[in-house]
Amino acid sequence: MGLDRRGFLLASSLALAAPRLWARPAFTAYPFTLGVASGAPLPDGVVLWTRLAPDPLNGGGLPPADIAVRWEIARDEAFRDVVRRGSAPAEPRHAHCVHVEADGLEPARWYWYRFMAGDAVSPAGRTRTAPAAGSEVDRLRLAFASCQQYEQGFYAAHRHMAAEDLDLVVFLGDYIYESSWGSRHVRKHEGPEPHTLAQYRNRYACYKSDPDLQRCHAAFPWLVTWDDHEVDNDYASDRSEDLDPNFLARRAAAYRAYWEHMPLRRGAMPDGPRMRLHGRHDFGRLARFHVLDGRQYRDHQACPRDGRGGGSVIGDAACPERMAPQRSLLGAAQEHWLHEGLVGGGMRWNILAQPLLMAQLQRKPAPERRFWSDGWDGYPAARARLLQAIAERKPANPVVIGGDVHFNCVADLKPDFDDPKSPVVAAEFCGTSITSQSQPQARLDALRAESPHIRLIDGRRRGYVTLELAERRCLAKLRTLDSEKAADSPIATLATFVVEDGRPGAQPA
Repeated sequence: MGLDRRGFLLASSLALAAPRLWARPAFTAYPFTLGVASGAPLPDGVVLWTRLAPDPLNGGGLPPADIAVRWEIARDEAFRDVVRRGSAPAEPRHAHCVHVEADGLEPARWYWYRFMAGDAVSPAGRTRTAPAAGSEVDRLRLAFASCQQYEQGFYAAHRHMAAEDLDLVVFLGDYIYESSWGSRHVRKHEGPEPHTLAQYRNRYACYKSDPDLQRCHAAFPWLVTWDDHEVDNDYASDRSEDLDPNFLARRAAAYRAYWEHMPLRRGAMPDGPRMRLHGRHDFGRLARFHVLDGRQYRDHQACPRDGRGGGSVIGDAACPERMAPQRSLLGAAQEHWLHEGLVGGGMRWNILAQPLLMAQLQRKPAPERRFWSDGWDGYPAARARLLQAIAERKPANPVVIGGDVHFNCVADLKPDFDDPKSPVVAAEFCGTSITSQSQPQARLDALRAESPHIRLIDGRRRGYVTLELAERRCLAKLRTLDSEKAADSPIATLATFVVEDGRPGAQPA
């Protein structure tokens, strides 16, 4: 049946509104300036990511057209044995990024991948699929990191991480910083503090232009979560630090730019200011990662400063709200999801990957006890619920990994940190920052004196942590740079700890 006049006009207008497909683009400059990445590995597949951006710091520099991007996956680095290939559109509505959910791969093996657009070929990346569900796995090696303020240092930590013998990288938040702060800057952000989608895209392009960060993305698959600086310092749910009445619009822009620049599945694509980021990732029967979102669903910080949101140092006497039993950092739905996931599965190790320091850390000693309200110390009832759930449900070998605080911290986690008889239920490894500056060590030493459950606290160096998971133990190495101010800084191991199978808590190795 032919179209009537009204139908013809509607079809014509839709055709004009749809971006045209640029199948054989001729770029004015190299388009793969932001490198390649992979993530969210499954036994039969993995997410492959890139973004076309010949002018990365100025919106990308491409016309408003869909661009055909071809991709290949091979068993060898020379791409002689290609096992999967296809094409995907890089769309202007998503800044010409590409998320390929490749499947049909073999479990527990390395692959190489690359993208092509027009005559341009991307750098090659290497990735690894997860082991088959329920399979026995001898070893899993990973690194975790956080807090990479671009201005405060070079990414020598990523260069060294890329050279490690790893299967996986877990990034725990503050991938970008929205603000300029700190001292002794070695380089500058590309523009002012971002509020719009275009500005957040440029900030990600600034960070992802770094060759050492690109090298680390191209070396391993990543799991990712966020903290606050991907949006705004110390934001909590729908409230910003400066009580911006338009904050949800800013959060929507930031969440969209985050998805556009991370190797995440299309199911994680945000819906306005909402985005499902938390999830579970299994590696055979050896390990389950519970990746948590500590920002989107939390209650507002207790007792903020007058006319402000965000964190502050608060005391028990002046702020009884901190102890309110209903307060949550993860939100009720995510709490329930996490607690339910702490049973079953038959996993040897349960890794809780989240952005914060979980152990209690008094900022002032008794009787003036004070705590930082933006971290888990601002939500002690929620922390006690989680640690009590671990004590009762007894998941095998729980280990908490975190970041945010810019110092290395190794701690024993207990449902009640103020009760010497409260049992240790898990070990915590909180990593130092990639570049972001820390507190004076003398201050950290004083804080540790009030916290007998803390085994180590050290903020003198930047770096990352490696974990080696095996059947009988988890080996943690705190890897630290000589100086983040030097692009060629050497790295060393500050300390090594071990968690033994069936024995909660960490011991010096």
